[in-house]
Amino acid sequence: MITQDKIDRINELARKSKAEGLSEEELFEQKCLREEYIATMRERTKEQLDRIIIVKEEEEIIIH
Repeated sequence: MITQDKIDRINELARKSKAEGLSEEELFEQKCLREEYIATMRERTKEQLDRIIIVKEEEEIIIH
């Protein structure tokens, strides 16, 4: 799960990368944080899609 602190760190590393570049450790940290962020977004999107119910002509169809 990605926290606001981790999102803030992603943004901080992005700003530093543009301004002065990152060390090898920071590049690795940035990569790991981005992967965690993407995994969290995929999980949240899947959960949201799993809750979608389509109603058509008075029939309830649940799509999974």
